[in-house]
Order: sequence, then structure tokens, then C-alpha cells
Amino acid sequence: MGRWRSGKGRWMAVAVLVVLVGLSPVQWAQQGTTSRQETKVPTLVEILQRLQKNLDEYDSGVPSFFCDEHTISQVEPGLRNQNTVTDSVFRLKRIVKPDHTTTLEESREVKTVNGQPATTKMIDGPSIVDGAFEGGLAVVSLNQTACMNYTLQRINRRRPSEPYIVRFATVLTPQNTAECILQENSKGRVYIDPASMQITRLELTTPHHTIIPGESYTSPVVGERVLTVDYALVLLGGETFWMPATITSHSTSDPGTFHSTYWSFRATYGNYHKLEVTSRILPWNEVPAK
Repeated sequence: MGRWRSGKGRWMAVAVLVVLVGLSPVQWAQQGTTSRQETKVPTLVEILQRLQKNLDEYDSGVPSFFCDEHTISQVEPGLRNQNTVTDSVFRLKRIVKPDHTTTLEESREVKTVNGQPATTKMIDGPSIVDGAFEGGLAVVSLNQTACMNYTLQRINRRRPSEPYIVRFATVLTPQNTAECILQENSKGRVYIDPASMQITRLELTTPHHTIIPGESYTSPVVGERVLTVDYALVLLGGETFWMPATITSHSTSDPGTFHSTYWSFRATYGNYHKLEVTSRILPWNEVPAK
């Protein structure tokens, strides 16, 4: 039995040798190229470059739009009337400044609170996040390298469909803070779809976040905030953009600044529409009488 195995092994070796010898130098080169292509993974710099390109395209191309915003906000411990379900119309408007630069301005109009017509157009308390549409995608980008420490989580070459994960932590100094998207010391990570190279999820933790400013209480309420943003593909004016689909936030006050309180909210977005103004010139005989 041992000799049969040895002979079989020699036969297999000869067969493999014949196959390898039969390959031309060009085929050898092609095989090597294919192998390298299959195992090649992007570097952190290449990922940041692509994310910056995506961000530039978003900033220059996203139109003014509006969508439905549904928010569930809770506080524990708290009174029952502090837990609210709010429905609003969220708007993002492209504003062109006199110097021809463009900013994206976020606003919302509250329609109902707990199923009743809203008495105010603002949402009170730490129950919503501003800036996720305008600045969320910029947290991990080339423009923020002076404000952040980025690290690329090891990529599993055997699972090419798994998302790339880039971790970040703020590096704030008196010299760079004014140009930084995040103005508080924070850390987190983003998940990037390897096929589209788009950010699909943002996770952000701010250990000492100002939950409620001092105007509402005798002193600001400070604590940890954990924020997540999940993005989805949205069609606007014949073009596709990655927009927030869900935003969640959990905030816990520090015992030293406020009695232990836990705030949470979950906002979902949908029914996106491009904000357009249309007009039509009426013939004189169709002008409505005053």
C-alpha cells in the first residue's frame, strides 16, 4: 500500500509538471496578473481619495430637496409627555453665496406631535441631529486628515463583499479646530461598500457631548452620545445620491452635571423629492378674475 501511494504521488507530480511546462510565458504572466488582481485591496489613502471624490460630487450635484422625517424621542426616567412621536418635512436647500460658493442649509417644518397638529416649528430637547445630510459624509475624507487620525481595519481578502471599515478619532488643536467637521473630541468608524465605494453606515461616539446647552438649565448637561447614520440610495431628478435612511442617537448624562438621564431618538427618512419651482404663462383669457 505504501509503494502504491508513493507511485501515485510521483504520477501526480509528473502530471502537474506537464501542465506547468505546457504554459507559455504569456500565460504565466496572465496567471500572475489575475492572481494579483484577485488579491489586491485598496489602501487607506486610496479609500480616502475615493470618499473625497464622492463627497465633491455630492456637494456639487445634490439638488435642493425635501423628504418625510419621522422621529421617536424618549427620555428615561421622565414624564410621559416627554416621549414624543414627531412627523416633519425635512428640507435641504442649496444656497449660493455672493462669492459664488455654495452651502447646504438644513431645516425642518414640524407637522404633528403625537398625532396632533404641532404648536411650534421646532423640536425641543436633545431629540434630533443637525448636519448629518451636509457633513456626515465628510467625517472621513481627505479634507479632514488634519483633524482626524484614520486607520483601516484589516480587510479579509477571502470575503471581498464584506464592507471596508475605516476607524477615526479626532485630533483637535487650537490651530485646526475651526476647519474641523467635528468640534468635540469623538471617535467612531464608517462602513464602506466595496462595490460602490460609498459610505453605508457611520458610527460616532462623543464621550463628553453637550446634550443640552446652558440656556435650558442653570448649566449645560454633558454626557456620552452614541450616534449612528445608515445611508441608502435615493433617486433625485434622475440622479442617485446616498442619503440618510435612519439616524439613531443615545445620550446619557454624566452624574456630575445632571441626575442620571437617558435620552434616545430614532429618525427615519423617506419619500424624497427634488425641490422645484415651476411656473407657466397663462394666456390673457385664462387669467383668473380678481
